[in-house]
Amino acid sequence: MENIKINTEFIKLDSFLKWCGAADLGSYAKMFIQNGEVKVNGEVCLQRGKKLKVNDLVEFDGKIYKLI
Repeated sequence: MENIKINTEFIKLDSFLKWCGAADLGSYAKMFIQNGEVKVNGEVCLQRGKKLKVNDLVEFDGKIYKLI
């Protein structure tokens, strides 16, 4: 599990994928989310604007990211 620090109250899922380095471009992040490849707190999330907060878990490409 990789801890990723955010500096705001929340971050949108597509922005988070870019922030943590999982997606190189926003368009890639959007595609991964729309294809159902991203889980938030154990459930597939298709909302690229999903607001993530501290302690949320994001699973993508075999990795787990925890927001701190």
